[in-house]
Amino acid sequence: MSKKRKMKIRKSISRRFKVTPTGKVMFRGANIRHLRRHKSKSLIRDQKKPQQMNGRWAKKIKKLLGK
Repeated sequence: MSKKRKMKIRKSISRRFKVTPTGKVMFRGANIRHLRRHKSKSLIRDQKKPQQMNGRWAKKIKKLLGK
């Protein structure tokens, strides 16, 4: 009799993405760390907020996180 193995989640993905209680996949945007001087202040503020991932990639990430 074979036992069913427990699925391991991808640690790298669990650090980069968060799934909300409603099932949305949220992530941090890119291009915010350096070279900020020439970027507009509104762009910098918007980039700080978590962004929502949609479509196929969101499904794939949820699967890798075991959700």
